[in-house]
Amino acid sequence: MPGSRYVGVESWSSKQVAGWLREQGFREYVDLLCSKHRLDGASLLCLTETDLRSPPLELKVLGDIKRLMLAVRRLQRQHTVLVHSGSEVSALSPIHTGGTDRVVSNSFTERGSGDHQHYNGAVTTVGGEHSYSNGKRKQYCGRFDPEYWKTTLSALYAILVCGVTSFVMVLVHERVPDMRTYPPLPDIFLDSVPRIPWAFAMAEACAVVLGSILVLVFLMHKHRSILFRRLCNLTGTVFLLRCVTMFVTSLSVPGHHLQCSGKIYGDAWTKVQRALDIWSGLGMSLTGVHTCGDYMFSGHTVVLTMLNFFVTEYTPRNWNFIHTMSWVLNLFGIFFILAAHEHYSIDVFIAFYITTRLFLYYHTLANTQAYQHSRRARIWFPLFSFFECNVTGPVPNEYSWPFSKPSFMRIFLK
Repeated sequence: MPGSRYVGVESWSSKQVAGWLREQGFREYVDLLCSKHRLDGASLLCLTETDLRSPPLELKVLGDIKRLMLAVRRLQRQHTVLVHSGSEVSALSPIHTGGTDRVVSNSFTERGSGDHQHYNGAVTTVGGEHSYSNGKRKQYCGRFDPEYWKTTLSALYAILVCGVTSFVMVLVHERVPDMRTYPPLPDIFLDSVPRIPWAFAMAEACAVVLGSILVLVFLMHKHRSILFRRLCNLTGTVFLLRCVTMFVTSLSVPGHHLQCSGKIYGDAWTKVQRALDIWSGLGMSLTGVHTCGDYMFSGHTVVLTMLNFFVTEYTPRNWNFIHTMSWVLNLFGIFFILAAHEHYSIDVFIAFYITTRLFLYYHTLANTQAYQHSRRARIWFPLFSFFECNVTGPVPNEYSWPFSKPSFMRIFLK
C-alpha cells in the first residue's frame, strides 16, 4: 500500500477499512468489524488488543489477534510519521517529549514505540495547548504554575480548620465521661503494655524531626508551592473530619493516669480563649497544652503519617536512608502514643488508615488528572478540583536553591 495513503487513515470509511483488512489477510473479520461494528479509520487508530479480546468482538484465535494488532500498530506508526512529516495538521498529531513520540487525540494516545496505548477521552493536546473537557484551554509550556494565591488560600483553610478543631476540643472536654461511671475501655495493647510516662513526649519529638525534614524538602523542592498547598489541603480535610468524629462520640479516657473530668469553661469568651491556647500551642504537650476527650481519632497519628508520606513521596526514590528514617519515625511515634496510654488502639488505627487512604486517593486523582474527565470528581471533591485544576500531571522531584545568590557570589559564578 503506498505510503501516502496513510495520511488520510483517520478519515477512512468502513469500506476503506474493509479493503485494508483484506489486503492484510483478515478477510474473515471484515463482516464482524466493518459491517456489524462499523469500524472506520478513526476507530481503527484507537483499536487495542483488549478490544479484540473483550466483548463485543471476542476474537478467539490467538494468532489472528496478535497478527491483526501488529498490522494495526504498524498502520498507526506510519500514519503518525506521515502526518508529522507532511504539511497536513490534524487532531491526531505527534508531540516529541524526551526523545519519544507521543500522539494525542480525542480518543487515542501512543507513547514510545507504539506498543502501549492509553485512552483519554477528555484531554486533547494540539499545538502545545491542553484542551479540557469543559472547553477551557490552558497553554502548556512544560512547567508547573506555582499559583501562590491558591497556596495562600490553602494555608488559610488549614489555619481555619485548626481553629475549629481547637474550639471543638474545648467543647469535647466539657462532655468527657466521668471515670468513676465510665472506666477505661478494654484494649488489648493498653492492657498488655505497661505505660511509659515519657513516651508521649517522644512521639511529639518524632513529629518535630519529621516536620523539620519536610521543611527542608519544601525549601529545596522546585515546586514547593504545589507541595505546601497539597499538605494544607489534605491535613485540613483530615482534621475537619476529626472534628466531626470526636464531637459526635465521646469515649471514656484510656487510662487512670489522665486527670480528666468534665470542665465547664463558662461563657463563650472563656471557651474562645482556651481554644486560642490550644491553637497557639499546636495541641502539643511539649508546649504545655493538655487536652481531654479528643480520642476518636488520634491527631498526633495523623500528623506523623502525613509528614512521613510527604517526605517519602517528594524525595527521590534512591534516597533510601531518608525514606527508612521517615518510616521509622512514623512507626515509633505511633508506638510511643500507644505506650503512653494517651489513645486507644482503634484511635491510632483509624487515624493511620484515613490519612494514608486520603493521601493515596488524592495523589492518584491528581496524577491522572481525574478532575478533567470526571464530573463526579469535581462534584465530590470541589477543593481538590479547585487546587489541582492547573497541575498537568505528576509533580516531578526537581530541586533548586530557594534564595537568590548574593551579589559577591554572582561575580565568581559568572
